[in-house]
Amino acid sequence: MIRILFTGGGTGGHIYPLIAVAQALRKSAEKRGVEIEFHYLGALGKYRETLTNAGMYVREIVAGKLHRHSALQSFFDAPKFFIGFFQALMRLYFLMPDAIFSKGGTGALPVIFAGWFYRIPIVIHESDTVPGLTNLVSARFAKRIATSFATALPYFSPAKRVQTGNPLREEFVTNQPLQHVAKQELGFDAERPLMLVWGGSQGSVRVNNLILLVLKELLPLTQVLHQTGEKNILDVQKLSRASLMDVPVEEAAKSRYQAVAYFEGDMRKALAASDIVISRGGSNSLFEIAAFGKPAIVIPLPEAAGDHQRSNAYEFAKGGAGIVIEEPNLLPEIFMSQVREIMTKPERAEAMRRASKAFFKPNAAELVAEEIFSLTQ
Repeated sequence: MIRILFTGGGTGGHIYPLIAVAQALRKSAEKRGVEIEFHYLGALGKYRETLTNAGMYVREIVAGKLHRHSALQSFFDAPKFFIGFFQALMRLYFLMPDAIFSKGGTGALPVIFAGWFYRIPIVIHESDTVPGLTNLVSARFAKRIATSFATALPYFSPAKRVQTGNPLREEFVTNQPLQHVAKQELGFDAERPLMLVWGGSQGSVRVNNLILLVLKELLPLTQVLHQTGEKNILDVQKLSRASLMDVPVEEAAKSRYQAVAYFEGDMRKALAASDIVISRGGSNSLFEIAAFGKPAIVIPLPEAAGDHQRSNAYEFAKGGAGIVIEEPNLLPEIFMSQVREIMTKPERAEAMRRASKAFFKPNAAELVAEEIFSLTQ
């Protein structure tokens, strides 16, 4: 019996890649004829049920946070870290996993320290072009360090590092829904183009406001599926109705707009249905867009730690998969000119689709799984 312990912060950007690697580990274990057991210890957020459904035994610990630019905030979070560390020491004493896999983030560092104390092999994965502070610290204790981007490799020891790409759940890699079927199932016209506006799991107020400003110009061009974030949905629904009420848009066009709070299990269907995606610059989002080969306009979050979303976005755009609009330039006329460039020029859209698909690394989860397995022998 092989036991693998997963850890990370309690956000989708940490949790979903862990599940992707668990899926790959399970398949690899079946081929090897060995039994495998998965445990999760770290911050949970709202993902306890998601992890449990993925076949993991789940435990939460107290999670402090390292603050890159505030020693005072880190000082006040220190007691949480020490509590989490002693909780992790206790859990690991009874569990003694064969390896630990960390995605970084709040809650991971106490587990990393406890694992190092017990000399348990540790593998970490860095999704972004600019590593997070937790992974920079964790790298000192890790046996192997996997990265999504080649640009992150120089931050880590050459003896430990390997570029794998970003692990995606197998349902994002295989058996993708057909575009016209996905459009119909989401309530859209299968014959018209569809724009997916995806502000991340929490949505983006600034992206929401932009879409509301240009909505009357968008609808003659494309249908719009707008993910607003749970906190913003009521405001966006109210404002969108008001903005279209007195606008000279034919009545049928008004039905081409849908605002939803959060996709939950429908993310792959939304991506499959889309012809163009408006997204923030999170690594998971970019690789999921690429898995479906979609052109994208990327609006990096300027407050992201280490400005990693800006760097991610330009790496994605470098090969032609996307267009980057930074927030200081996020004006309605600039946005609409880029949308028209993609929507009205089929050759440009096709080139972006090919570049997006080329950006994707379909075997990333399997490569990470092999790194973990190599340390359990």
